[in-house]
Parts: sequence; C-alpha cells; structure tokens
Amino acid sequence: MNDIAFARALHVLAVVVWIGGAFMATAVVLPAIRRGELGPAPFKALHAIEHRFIWYARSAAVLVAVTGLYMTWRMQLWERFRLAAFWWMHAMVALWLLFAFALFIAEPFIVRRRFGRLAQEKPEQALRLIHRAHWVLMTLSAVTIFAAVAGSWGGGPF
Repeated sequence: MNDIAFARALHVLAVVVWIGGAFMATAVVLPAIRRGELGPAPFKALHAIEHRFIWYARSAAVLVAVTGLYMTWRMQLWERFRLAAFWWMHAMVALWLLFAFALFIAEPFIVRRRFGRLAQEKPEQALRLIHRAHWVLMTLSAVTIFAAVAGSWGGGPF
C-alpha cells in the first residue's frame, strides 16, 4: 500500500468514527434521552455518553485534518481550492472547521457554561435545541460526504 492509499484509508476511517458517532448521538441517543429511556436525569445521561465519546471525536477530527492536509500536499491539490468545480473540497474544510470549533472551543468553553443554565431552567427546550443543532450538523455532514465521494470520483455536477 502506498502512502496516498494509506492516508486515504485513515482519512475515511476517521470520518466514519467522527461522523458516525455524531450520527449515532443524533439519531439514537438524543431521542432516547428526550423520551426518558436512559433514566430520569437526561443531562447526566447525556454527559456520561458525551464524556466517553468526545475524545474519540476529537482524535478522529485531528486525524481527518492531518490526513486531508497530507493528501492535499502530497498530490498537489491546492489549485483545486481556486476552482468552483471542486466546491466539495471547500465543503469538507468548512465542515471540519465547524466541527473543530464545536469540539475544541464551543463545547468546553462556551456550551458548558451557557447550556448548563438553560438545562436547569428549561430542560426540554435545552434538549430540543441540542437535538436540532445535531440534525443541522448531520445534514451538512451527509451533503458534504455525498458530494465529496461523488466529486472525488468525477461524479456529475460534483
């Protein structure tokens, strides 16, 4: 296996862990928490699950960045960022930046403080808000993944 194939395989594996885990939280965990299926303390359950997954997500996001940059450098793909036809590459970077902000800045420094107050005062509203935010991220992720796979294989308008 050459270095490009290895980097691409690591890149895809990291995306699967990162986005797959976020999708699991969005489609399975958050609805179960909102219905009270994980006990009477929804935020305790959410914190316990998030606490266990956050480092996997952060590690995967870093691996996605490193492998993405390596492939871009190694295959000399920088010019693609100047072409509208490769919009899906911009989408990948934008999605990564959005998640990196959420994982490394917003969650530990902003959300914990502000969300904690809302969770105490209006728990249903807080859960609904976090669930909607997750669905927005998952929709953006699905569009980006679809476009990136199709685009990298020369598919249609991608």
